Amino acid sequence: MARRTRLTGIALAAAVAGGFLTGCTSDDESLTYQTDYSNHRPLRVVGYPSTGSLETVQKAVWRLADGDVDALAALAVDDTHADATARNWVKAFGAAAGGDVTADFYDEGSVRQVVVLYFARSGQIKEIEARRGEEDDSWGLTLAEPDPAEATAKPTWAPSKPGSSGSRTSGTPAIILGGTEPPPSRGN
Repeated sequence: MARRTRLTGIALAAAVAGGFLTGCTSDDESLTYQTDYSNHRPLRVVGYPSTGSLETVQKAVWRLADGDVDALAALAVDDTHADATARNWVKAFGAAAGGDVTADFYDEGSVRQVVVLYFARSGQIKEIEARRGEEDDSWGLTLAEPDPAEATAKPTWAPSKPGSSGSRTSGTPAIILGGTEPPPSRGN
């Protein structure tokens, strides 16, 4: 019996030590990302995003859904029109971002990537650009649409449905990040 208690005590000590070690290795940014990820609807993805462009677009959709103008503006690679553009985007797309959103990634994405967002709830389509910042090499958004008409304009070149043409998917079905349902068939 003493041996069983001792093993339980050792196991408890190991679990507590493991918890401390895990707590020490987590950083605030990682915890914030995990919390955001679990608090928002999954982003559907078509095309080939880079790690940086995907994370940036995912954060942008979260900030839109939250109506958080300041946090969206903080994703800008250039501050010149970031606040006005973020206000325009939140006003125009914020409510729709709380529903299903598909991000269609174009080009190869090592330095910049054009992304078309499809908001299922409203039927709106928005072109955005994710790119590496010039100073610190981290990913952000080009937020340069201070005119509300420009900020809400539907891209003339984008297909009406994600993955319909142009994105470099080679017929690969959409990925659903954070979801458990199978990707929809695109009929390719």
